[in-house]
Amino acid sequence: MAYLSKDLSVLAYANGFTLWHYTTADVANTMDTEGYFNAASTMLRVGDIIVANVDTAGTMKGGLFLVSANSGGVVDVNDLTQIGAADSR
Repeated sequence: MAYLSKDLSVLAYANGFTLWHYTTADVANTMDTEGYFNAASTMLRVGDIIVANVDTAGTMKGGLFLVSANSGGVVDVNDLTQIGAADSR
């Protein structure tokens, strides 16, 4: 799949920082490839955080992406920092 603007929403904004939410059937490794979020380059700023639900059609995961670069319309996010990696009980 690819980035879909309808699946990106603002959760909070303050002091030049935005906390976003994004949901997708794509896996995290696809999303953290440079360029995945290029269509949102006018909105995303370095330092913004994206709370994400990924692989929603498979084994869903949740986590955080940090926008690490945005230059010339090319956006890059760091690897997913997964939340709730295991359920042992």
